[in-house]
Amino acid sequence: LLTATIAWPFPAIIHIGIILSTLGAALQSLTGAPRLLAAISNDDILPVLNYFKVAEGSEPYMATLFTAFICMGCVIIGNLDLITPTVTMFFLLCYSGVNLSCFLLDLLDAPSWRPRWKFHHWSFSLLGASLCIVIMFLISWSFTVVSLALASLIYYYVSIKGKAGDWGDGFKSAYFQLALRSLRSLGANQVHPKNWYPIPLIFCRPWGKLPENVPCHPKLADFANCMKKKGRGMSIFINILDGDYHERAEDAKAACKQLDTYINYKNCEGVAEIVVAPNMSEGFRGVVQTMGLGNLKPNIVVMRYPEIWRRENLKEIPGRFVGIINDCIVANKAVVIVKGLDEWPNEYQRQYGTIDLYWIVRDGGLMLLLSQLLLTKESFESCKIQVFCIAEEDTDAEGLKADVKKFLYDLRMQAEVFVIAIKSWDVQPENGSQPDESKEAFTAAQQRVADYLAEIKETAKKEGTPLMADGKPVIVNEQQVEKFLYTTLKLNSTILRYSRMAAVVLVSLPPPPVSHPSYCYMEYMDLLVDNLPRLLMVRGYRRDVVTLFT
Repeated sequence: LLTATIAWPFPAIIHIGIILSTLGAALQSLTGAPRLLAAISNDDILPVLNYFKVAEGSEPYMATLFTAFICMGCVIIGNLDLITPTVTMFFLLCYSGVNLSCFLLDLLDAPSWRPRWKFHHWSFSLLGASLCIVIMFLISWSFTVVSLALASLIYYYVSIKGKAGDWGDGFKSAYFQLALRSLRSLGANQVHPKNWYPIPLIFCRPWGKLPENVPCHPKLADFANCMKKKGRGMSIFINILDGDYHERAEDAKAACKQLDTYINYKNCEGVAEIVVAPNMSEGFRGVVQTMGLGNLKPNIVVMRYPEIWRRENLKEIPGRFVGIINDCIVANKAVVIVKGLDEWPNEYQRQYGTIDLYWIVRDGGLMLLLSQLLLTKESFESCKIQVFCIAEEDTDAEGLKADVKKFLYDLRMQAEVFVIAIKSWDVQPENGSQPDESKEAFTAAQQRVADYLAEIKETAKKEGTPLMADGKPVIVNEQQVEKFLYTTLKLNSTILRYSRMAAVVLVSLPPPPVSHPSYCYMEYMDLLVDNLPRLLMVRGYRRDVVTLFT
């Protein structure tokens, strides 16, 4: 208005120009802003704005009314000095956001970033974004804090509730580059026990049938969460589809999507992978060799114990089961086999009693570490750990107990230690030293093994071929088979005597004996897990996962 006093030919020209300019800007905003609001709503960026969606080519009436309501509210305030900083903050935030996006895209060398201005440099974008923020603070630090907080809340809301659209997130590109750099820095060297994390490969292939639309056993994700401390860590859920890849590629995609939905439903941090292979054995062998990158390869294979194989007469299961264990041993993967998965507690079922460890062979401390991870879960936090060391009768029991206690103390693990002295494994148990149910199971297993060996011997005699089982020649030492059965019986009887009421029992997984038929090994395992409701069979690998210096 000061300019109007010296305007030519008369001051009214300036007054008219101000009015026309104001009306033009107002009408432009009143027509442009509702369409922008409707476009944001149609893109589902902010689900709360769904009321302002319009069909293509239609007028955004609801958005226009809402915009007019905001404008009238600002006019009613009657204080331009209060409105101006607010509008300025919005514009500066917009400019800083554009500059920040250009900075990230240029700095991270995104392939899709191809600016026409050839002399562009990421430092200019960073300078522009920084200047916008500095100017905001110079105008009003209080308005700036409120604006940044509001923008952060909107970003968080969009990242949680918003739907994916035809745009990218600059931060996702930054995460990708950070992951690549971290993977390279890890290298291929073995991770120190201080930095060791379990990366379980959850084998979802069921030993039997599951209900329709259930991709794997419902309790597998619950158990996978028990192997993580405070939910930190990654699980890989893998399933194998039998068949030809070209024919079943679409089935694999649908199965992967279904499995991923299940993982998200169970709130388990992990990824789903579906592999198509001619059969399960070949598929698993390929998975155990190639899954993962660098030191982010899975280090523990978790699967369910096939409790139904004899009940449903699934004769192909022993060969597959033993083959998976042998593949894990060759690939240097730890193995955890869960027996009694149906009774495994979820996060709301609190357990009481003890977590009993039957420490028979050195496993790098994996069994101890798993027991400590179980204690971090609400389901098992009320339990106590008991360690049972199995020793020969002539072993110095007190000395062994003191050594184990000292070892656990150095690891800062609290557990009660027991040493159980048992006669030599190759001595047949005396009558009355085992529970009746164990002796009955032992007698039945002994008879089944004898019948099986007689059958394969008869087949080999008829065909004039060497003794064959699971498609390969075997050498059966019947005295050694008896020894394994007696060993398993003694261990099962010991566990029943001391840990029948335990919340969960952990026992060392015996490796499949060389040249023994898979059927015999399954009989050993069935006898070991007999009458035990919840059991984890654990086999470590050739490295330590706990250290005295953590």
